Amino acid sequence: MKKIIFLFAITATFLFTGCEDFLDTESLTKKNTGNFPSNPDDAAQMITGIYSMLYGMTEDQTPAKTPLIVAEIASDDRLGGGGVGRDGNQAVDHLMWTNENFFGDNYWDFRYRGIFRANAALETLDNVTGWNNEQELKTAKAEASFLRAYYFFDLSQIYGEVPLTLASAPENLPQSPASETYAVIANDLKNAIEWLPATKQTFPSNGRVTKWAAEALLARVFLFYTGYYETPTLPLPDGGSISKEQIIAWVDDCVNNSGHDLVSDFRNLWPWTNEYSGKDYPYVTDNKLKWEGDGNKEEVFSIRFGSLVGWANNGNKQVLVRYSNQYCLYFGIPDPNGKDNTFPFGMGWGMAPVNPQLWTQWKNDEPTDIRRFSSIIEFESEYPGYSKEPFKNWMEATGYWQKKIIAVNAHVPGYSDPYPFNSLVSGANPYSNQLDHNQDLMIIRFADVLLMQSELKQDPTGLNRVRARAGLPAKAGYNLDDLKKERRYELCFEGLRYYDLMRWHDAAQALANQVGAPIISQEKEGKMKDFGVGYAKRYEQTGGFWPIERTQLDLSQGVLKQSKGWDTPDAEYWGW
Repeated sequence: MKKIIFLFAITATFLFTGCEDFLDTESLTKKNTGNFPSNPDDAAQMITGIYSMLYGMTEDQTPAKTPLIVAEIASDDRLGGGGVGRDGNQAVDHLMWTNENFFGDNYWDFRYRGIFRANAALETLDNVTGWNNEQELKTAKAEASFLRAYYFFDLSQIYGEVPLTLASAPENLPQSPASETYAVIANDLKNAIEWLPATKQTFPSNGRVTKWAAEALLARVFLFYTGYYETPTLPLPDGGSISKEQIIAWVDDCVNNSGHDLVSDFRNLWPWTNEYSGKDYPYVTDNKLKWEGDGNKEEVFSIRFGSLVGWANNGNKQVLVRYSNQYCLYFGIPDPNGKDNTFPFGMGWGMAPVNPQLWTQWKNDEPTDIRRFSSIIEFESEYPGYSKEPFKNWMEATGYWQKKIIAVNAHVPGYSDPYPFNSLVSGANPYSNQLDHNQDLMIIRFADVLLMQSELKQDPTGLNRVRARAGLPAKAGYNLDDLKKERRYELCFEGLRYYDLMRWHDAAQALANQVGAPIISQEKEGKMKDFGVGYAKRYEQTGGFWPIERTQLDLSQGVLKQSKGWDTPDAEYWGW
């Protein structure tokens, strides 16, 4: 039986849909599993289709309903923020959003679409003829395996237990035990490591999966699984396991042989040091900073975004087509800020302000750390002229904003207001502060690899390399508390903190510690408070995982079960 595969191109991405209604139908005009993929070009299209699902969650203005946003707001690094009508942000912040409308279906849909495409590729790539050499086939299978593992890991960190779909044929499956899903994740990444060539990376990189990215992601998987589930090894499907010693060997290989390294200055990682913005930002010129660009030597794995974007009509609403980095817009500074009064940081939706407790604790722990000012805007000191107008209708505002994933402006000739610096790079006209963001979203960077190496080996070497770049003294020995602080300060606002708290079993206390943080809500100064049963108890009730969307539960006709702790009155969020 053949399944027809329809190809629909959007900026060099290909969408594949299996259609059971046509299982026994011969098609002379459509591609199906009987004739596709048949050659390396077909295979390239198929692999591109799997990569395209990395972008899917930022399509149609939906970054608010993605794991990155949820992990950031749910952690103790940020608060919910947003206007009075943005209860969603605030509910995530308190781990209390009802399961009726959480992610929406986009996240689940895009992740399983990516898994479906990876399954289809792994089932059919051996049928391809015409490869120039055997390594080309191995690389294609490795990329499909890596991406399937990444998508399953993403789902597992959010939901805990998920359906383990390992075939392109449609199935209505219940959740599998976490051990079975992680066994597949581990095996996929182990295969990717073994199939990908040990070629030293060159820069700027092309954004494709590498052996080094697979080694780094497997280390992250190992640390989360063994930490959260309190087991010494990572399971494999055949009943075997991957030990800490094996993970250490792969991490050492990545550190020593990949070609990746730390960029010259921590501040040069972030786009606000780019040449177009930097020439008018005294902090950049005074410190002789220069952005090292997308695809730099510290990017081990990242999501690339395009500079050619636009809008299209879908029924009665406009949707974003092609792919820009909508996280920059989501985290941008709310109007009427985001212009010259907060230059070079641009306008956006103003979500997820920084918890002021982070600024204070960081200042107490490491008063000379250049990363604090380079990662966080303290408006009162850095931009005394900024407008407090948004506070009239704002909740959980703090006067602190992060600088890593944010709209970045430059002065554009002929325009009175600054616009995204990418406009100058791409030549976009007219300029758009909603669409012109294409800086990479870093998923794994080399500093994270060094810190994972230190944690796994209980050795301060990697940690001290990270500290040295920040101008901080070396630690004489390894200490887990030092490692925890270093990960928080180096990697804040990159979507890792919440999962670190989960695997260290520190989440309940860390989230409860947010009570009392100073905030401004609707122009009134106040303090963060506990909601409902409180941070700690809600975390214990849910285990830190999130609800499956009601639509998916209904479609499964009872096969899927709601995540623990999300079908009780305690799951309701009643707002401020």
